[in-house]
Amino acid sequence: MVFERPEAGRRRVIIEQVEPQVNNGRFPIKRTVGETVTVDADVFTDGHDRIHCKLLYRSEHQAEWHKTSMKPLVNDCWQGAFQVHDVGRYYYTVTAWIDHFASWSHDLKRRTESHDIAIALLTGAELVDAAVRRAQKSDAKKLKQFAQLLRSNGDNNAQLDTAMDSELAQLMSRYADPDLVTVYDRELVVVVDPALARFGAWYEAFPRSCSAEPGCHGTFADCEARLPYIAAMGFDVLYLPPIHPIGLTKRKGPNNSLTANDHDPGSPWAIGSKEGGHLSVHAELGTLKEFRSLVALAREHKLEIAMDIAFQCSPDHPYVAEHPAWFKHRPDGSVQYAENPPKKYEDIYPFDFESADWQNLWTELEGVFRFWIEQGVRVFRVDNPHTKSFNFWEWAIGRIKHDHPESLFLAEAFTRPKVLRYLAKAGFSQSYNYFPGAIPNTKSPQYLTQLTQSAEREYLRPNLWPNTPDILTEYLQYGGRSAFMIRFALAATLGASYGIYGPAFELFDNAPREPGSEEYLDSEKYQIRYWELHRHDSLKDYITRINRIRRENPALQHDWTLQFHDVDNDALICYSKSTDDLTNIILVMVNLDPHHTQSGWLNIPLDVLGLDADHSFQVHDLLSNARYIWNGPRNYVELDPQIVPAHIFRLRKRVRSERDFDYYM
Repeated sequence: MVFERPEAGRRRVIIEQVEPQVNNGRFPIKRTVGETVTVDADVFTDGHDRIHCKLLYRSEHQAEWHKTSMKPLVNDCWQGAFQVHDVGRYYYTVTAWIDHFASWSHDLKRRTESHDIAIALLTGAELVDAAVRRAQKSDAKKLKQFAQLLRSNGDNNAQLDTAMDSELAQLMSRYADPDLVTVYDRELVVVVDPALARFGAWYEAFPRSCSAEPGCHGTFADCEARLPYIAAMGFDVLYLPPIHPIGLTKRKGPNNSLTANDHDPGSPWAIGSKEGGHLSVHAELGTLKEFRSLVALAREHKLEIAMDIAFQCSPDHPYVAEHPAWFKHRPDGSVQYAENPPKKYEDIYPFDFESADWQNLWTELEGVFRFWIEQGVRVFRVDNPHTKSFNFWEWAIGRIKHDHPESLFLAEAFTRPKVLRYLAKAGFSQSYNYFPGAIPNTKSPQYLTQLTQSAEREYLRPNLWPNTPDILTEYLQYGGRSAFMIRFALAATLGASYGIYGPAFELFDNAPREPGSEEYLDSEKYQIRYWELHRHDSLKDYITRINRIRRENPALQHDWTLQFHDVDNDALICYSKSTDDLTNIILVMVNLDPHHTQSGWLNIPLDVLGLDADHSFQVHDLLSNARYIWNGPRNYVELDPQIVPAHIFRLRKRVRSERDFDYYM
């Protein structure tokens, strides 16, 4: 073994297994403002010497490291933590050294013979002398005084008190010999996002269907008029499908028909016409100035506008003529359209990320994000990112977040697990996932447990959507209004971030295009829809109530404390979330059967939730406002889906007041 610096061979401390890190530090972990990064490391040395271990961290805007001591746990594992306060990047690493002074002090306490103690005190004085040479002027003076006291020929007890002085220990730690300090071999990175990356409720709506008049094409102004309705339900993000000009060539008709009439609006995802492309807005929606007005007014309603970025073109997009090298061409010279044989999507041309002109393509696509950031957009939902180059996403998102660290990117990654995970590592702030099908109507919590308890949680944030314009599940098709209530309760309480495609959701639109299809009949993707927002049976009040519960209970604003609990009926699911200090504990029970009343006995781990098995506790149903007194871990629950298919309980402990009476808090 050859060391670059001679003194490195004297460093006896080993540092390994530093966690968290992703792919050996290749990718950053993720946090939001105010969260804590807890770091574990295996730190050890030969022999029995004492070790001092520190966690170093700094933001990208700081030159100097902050240092905090790590605590030994068991089996040579050490742990430390730091809090992140600003969006952007933080760096962290671990350093450790043999603490010869602590080792000396430890042995001194165990010595019993006067001669041994006297010699040991002189040894300690020599250690302090060495630190004097490394110390700053004022601290050096203090250390000299300590060394003199250790050498004095006075009372051994007084000298021992000096040896154990806490100020001396701190000074000796501060001025450890740098030549003996081991530093972990890499600096690790944490990307810090706004709180919206961790906790938020998304609402998707097509602007062209926002008109108050049936049959009329909606505008940005109509969308502005819809803002109070969406904000009143408690949403944080209004997500708009593509707002760009729509191509005419091979335009799709209603229900994905291959033939469109002159009045058919086409699919917003067939982007581009003679009016412009990804940097333009569809003329029937309004102007760029009117879009900026929508973004500003939404922010006044405490809503962020999320914009759909779909990197694909209609045959009429200006890019097709101006940059033919950005597309694949077939042997007959025509541009290769998107297809998944036998399906053909002739209204869409995908970009060729293997193009010889790939650098200009990358620069142009990055510029699309930057253009809309200039218009006030900070949140982007990216369409099918798994069909574009991973290297491009890492490059583009990294560059944009360097200049705009507050920007957020949601990956519509309904794809294979490893691909989904890699996109999250490459920079996407949140990810669609398998919630519509993987956590449907049976007690199968393994997937969400993986997302919230495994190492995946360090970089992959789920955003749970029970429906999208592309996905109308069989459960929603046949479960009626109750099925929508069930799926909403699950999405909004299992996940700190969730979204719905509305108004289709609150009006429980559940007609499929044909049996066995997940496509909607008369899908908004291909035609304008009129929605009767104030129908008496709308779920908007139910949605509003649950969103208010989410805002009022911090336990529901995080994912990592999610725990599933045993119920003796497979039609019921039970889980809890809590704050770290257990001052806010939420217990959720959901009837997964949309047609029948279901009941069962549940078992909850009282000790894990900070409850005393010898005392009763109150469960306060935040949906109905009913309150029940429970005793012990086993309790009975019954839910009628035709009334309300879920309980969202807040658990309240019994406490004794200063005036000697009990109450629940």
